[in-house]
Amino acid sequence: MFVYSVKTSKAKIFTLVIALAAIIAAAVFVMGAEKEPAANDSAISYKAENAAERTAFLSQFGWKISEDPAEISEVIIPSDFDAGYTEYSEMNKAQGLDLEPYKGMRAKRWTYDILNYPGLENQRGVQANLLIYDGRIIGGDICSLDLGGFIHGFDFPSVPQTTAPPLSVAEVPIESTTRT
Repeated sequence: MFVYSVKTSKAKIFTLVIALAAIIAAAVFVMGAEKEPAANDSAISYKAENAAERTAFLSQFGWKISEDPAEISEVIIPSDFDAGYTEYSEMNKAQGLDLEPYKGMRAKRWTYDILNYPGLENQRGVQANLLIYDGRIIGGDICSLDLGGFIHGFDFPSVPQTTAPPLSVAEVPIESTTRT
């Protein structure tokens, strides 16, 4: 049998307890920071739990939208991305959003009419789509519903459109259930 004894003082025990508490606090802080989804631009808020936060998200990019959504639907992010959805996912990654972790999950798509698309201000048919999971924007786009329309990320275009440019991202089928 082996016996080991340690001679210690109250000051050494107190120092050890403080050091352990600091290590535990640092570990909790690091684990909490990892749970927050990363975004490329920390100045952008991706919160979307209510109408005000959804409007604020789009206004960060310069968009003015209709007060009421044109459509609210439940969507399923496909488990396997086809070519069109892969391109859509890449477009979202370029704007700091990643759909990969949400494969096979249900999200809500909130669609709003855009009121100030450059060159098309007095025309209907330009919309913003927000994909929302657990009160946070996980993806989306700005698109034209016109034949030969367009789709792009949330950034406000610098060149006004006089006609709709060709569709830049392939049609992206999303299973949905429309709820208005």
